[in-house]
Amino acid sequence: MRRIILASESPRRRELMAKLDVPFTVKGAQIDETLNKELPLYEAIEDIAYRKAAAVAKKYPQEWIVSADTIVCLDDQVMGKPQDEQQAEMMLKRLSGRTHQVITAVCIYDGKTAHLFHEVSKVTFYALSEEEIKAYIATKEPLDKAGAYGIQGKGAFLVEKIEGDYYNIVGLPIARLKREMEDCLK
Repeated sequence: MRRIILASESPRRRELMAKLDVPFTVKGAQIDETLNKELPLYEAIEDIAYRKAAAVAKKYPQEWIVSADTIVCLDDQVMGKPQDEQQAEMMLKRLSGRTHQVITAVCIYDGKTAHLFHEVSKVTFYALSEEEIKAYIATKEPLDKAGAYGIQGKGAFLVEKIEGDYYNIVGLPIARLKREMEDCLK
């Protein structure tokens, strides 16, 4: 049987993948993760997931590769990882009291055929005070997260409600991934 490789160094994705109870190894994919502006947003995110899988498949052509990419989107604008505390503060102020989308694209790749899908979840933040924003930034948690927050950490206290798959917001929609993998691995 072919091995499964998770093409991600994200500790969150590794933890989520482990919930599937399938043996896998981890190999990071070093690619340019710039969105292709020529493509519709969902296709552009899927393209990044595909490029991650294809990069790892070059070294492991006989294995199944699972890769993913997650973005935060508000008012049709993608919010990546903040470059510094000031940018994190600006992002959190924009998200305050509003609903945004978290989109994760996933690629399951066997070296020849790429099976792509994406999942969308909606997240609504409470109206945040200046003090709440500064206190959250002081934790340093927002500095390596798209949209400047991590729902699985202290960022959970910013969230009023979610619609959709919680694990999608963390970075890997595992319930759907399980079903898609079952279909692909038949």
